Order: sequence, then C-alpha cells, then structure tokens
Amino acid sequence: MKWRHSLLVKYLCIVVFAMLIWPVVFPMAAVLYYLPHSFKTQEENRKTNPYARGNDIEKFWHGEAKKLLGAGDEGIDKRMRELKKEYPKADLFWVDGSGKTRLALPERQDLPAMWEAADTISFMKKSYNGDPFTTVAFVGEDAAQGFMVMQIPRALMKEERPIYSDRYVIGLVLLAFGLFLFMSWLFFYRIRKRLVHLEEAMALPEGRDIPHPIAVSKKDEIGQLELAFNRMIEELTTSRQRERKEEGLRKQLIANLSHDLRTPLTIIRSHAYSLQKEPISASGKTSLTLIEAKSDDLNRLIDNLLSYTLLSAGKYPLQRTEIDVARLARTSAAAWYPVFEEEGIFMDVGVPEYPVYWKADPQWMNRILDNLFQNVLRHAKSGGYIGLRIEERDGRTALVIEDKGPGMKAPSAEKGAGIGLTIVALMVKDMQLGWEVVSSPEGTAIYLFPRDR
Repeated sequence: MKWRHSLLVKYLCIVVFAMLIWPVVFPMAAVLYYLPHSFKTQEENRKTNPYARGNDIEKFWHGEAKKLLGAGDEGIDKRMRELKKEYPKADLFWVDGSGKTRLALPERQDLPAMWEAADTISFMKKSYNGDPFTTVAFVGEDAAQGFMVMQIPRALMKEERPIYSDRYVIGLVLLAFGLFLFMSWLFFYRIRKRLVHLEEAMALPEGRDIPHPIAVSKKDEIGQLELAFNRMIEELTTSRQRERKEEGLRKQLIANLSHDLRTPLTIIRSHAYSLQKEPISASGKTSLTLIEAKSDDLNRLIDNLLSYTLLSAGKYPLQRTEIDVARLARTSAAAWYPVFEEEGIFMDVGVPEYPVYWKADPQWMNRILDNLFQNVLRHAKSGGYIGLRIEERDGRTALVIEDKGPGMKAPSAEKGAGIGLTIVALMVKDMQLGWEVVSSPEGTAIYLFPRDR
C-alpha cells in the first residue's frame, strides 16, 4: 500500500490544514475587528463617542484654533462656548497673548489669572500623558493671540466598538474550529460507515455457511482488510468445495464397501453354519463359534457404516409419529434381556406400565436403544449392571440408560471409532429430541428426552 493511500496520512493532512489555517484566521479576525471603525469619518466617530479617540480630538482642536486666526476676544469666547456644547464633559479655557485667563468653561479656581512662564511650564509638565487628557493649541496658530486648552477625563476616552465587530471575530474563530471538527467528523464517519458495512458483510446470510465477498472501494488500510477478507472467503469456499467433494467420495466409498462386504460375509456365515452340521473336534467348534461372533460384529459394523452414510446424506427414511416410548423401551429390553443374562449383566428395568408418548420414529428409537445397549455390552461389561428407566429431569420426561462401567474416558479393548454413538447423535437430532451424557469412573448415564415438550 502506498503512503498516500494511508488513513493516517489523510488525517495528518487534516491536522496540518487546521494548524495552517490559524495564522490566517487571527489576522482576518483583527481586520474584521478594526475594519468597521476604520471606514468611519472623523465626524462619524465623534458622533459615536466624541471623547474616544485622542488623536482625532487633538486634530479637531488644532483645526478649530486655526480657524480663529484674527478673531477678537468675543469671537473666541463665542466659539469656546459652542465647543463646550459639543463637548459638555470637557474642561475648556483659553489665555490671551498677554497671559490673562480670558474664559474657563466651567469656571476653575486652580487656574492662575495671569500666566507666567513658570506657570505655563508647570501646567504642561503636569498635563503631559496625565489624567485628564490635555491638548493645547495656539489661537490662530499665532502665539501672540494666546493659546486654548481642552481637558478630558481619561475615563471618557473608551472607544465604543460596535457589537457586530466582536461577533465577526467570534464567528470567524468558531467557523474555523467548526470546519476542523466537521472535517474530522466526516473523516471518521466514512471510516465507521465502511467498518459497519464490512461487519454486515461478515454476517452469515440466511441459507449460507460462508459470507459473500465484499467490494473493495479504496486502497487504504480498510481496503487492505477488505482484500484480506475476500481472500479468506475465497480460501474458505475452495476448502468447503474440496471438503464436500472428499465427503462425497468418502460416503460413496463407505457405501460401496458396505455393499461389497455383505456378499463375502454372507458366504462365510453360510459355510460356518454348514460346518456346524459336520462332525468336527471341540477346538473346531470353538473356532466356528468365534467365526460366527466376529461375523456378527462385522455385520453390525457394516450396518453402522451404511446407516451413518445414509444419515449424513439425509437419505435414511424418517417417519415421526406419536409412539408409546415406555412400551417400546420394555419391548427392546425384553429382546436384549437374554443377551445381558448370558454375559452376566444384571438388567434393571424400571419403565412404568402407563404410556409415555413422544413424537419419534419407532424404527429409529429401536436403533438408538440397540446401539446404546451394544455399547454397554462392549465397554461396560465389567460393571455387571444396566438400568433402563423413565424419570423426570429438568421438567421433562427422560428415558435413562445407565451402567456401572469404568466410564467413557476409560480405556477399552474393544474401543472403536465411535460410529455407534455418532449414529445416535444424528438420529436424536433429526427426530428433534435431546440427549445428555453423564459419565464418571463409577458409571455412565445417558438421558433421552423430547425437546418440543
């Protein structure tokens, strides 16, 4: 994957963009703050707050003083009173060329009646950068006519900026910050959307055991994950096809072997039966008995293999009906009783006489009991006991097959591939029944029960 396709690089670009935009935002905010006031004329600024800008006041005062060139004392007094009306909170006074204080608005006791050089110097020194703000101008720009003074308290010289200037600044900053948040949200929203889409694609669709491949939209990290997911789907599909093919071949092989073995097995059993009618020695009879026993075992194994193949393929005939499982259990126990008695195994049947109805296939139930009884005969003979009873377990009626053997985990000389129990599991599942195995060194109990009741 190339670095320019990386999600990390893309988000770093967003962060860098946000860092670069702030040096632009702050100057723009300053421009927006001062720009509205900069476009106003001096007259407009004076109308907003006539005391706000010292530079404007000083220019205005010097301009007014210049206009009084050649004016008489009465003319100057008149103009001073007019200016007082424009600046009612300011202190105004003027001194003529002889140093006499002519007019003070309002009247002030701290001003000397006659100004000496020392008074002028002291006044200027005291007023420089002090409070109140003081501006001095020669009348008519001629020192011979005297000078005029305006004093304004510093507290009045606060410039009133329009509220919208602050709103512009705050709005611009919030806009920049909001733009960064929106870009970040959009970035992660798209990532989340793609991840959710990938999660949905990973879910198994109905009727399938392998998810569908997903379309790869981009070449970033999530795109690489989508490619890996598609490769996994492809490998799983190939593996499942190979598995199904092998399963089909295996089932076909088992079916063929089961069919092919029956013919020679039948011939062996018929010849063994014929030899029993001939005069043979005691050791010969023992050998014939062993041949018949092993032939029965082999015939049972062939039946199990064939049944397992048919069950796995769903071709074993199933007819679920209402059956009396108590009667079926008693009948099966009666058929197996002589076999267990011959092997020295005590059979304890505790099945009640009243009917217990389950929905199941009677042929399949007989096959299940035959396989379980055969397992006890092969692996739990040492316990000398088999019990068959019906009891209530977890609110359900259960058929229990119990022995006192060494348990399923104990080694057994006749331990096979477990096809018998596998057939039991398949039949129980297809008949919508349930079963539970409880095994310990003291014995094993198998519980069969209906799941739909």
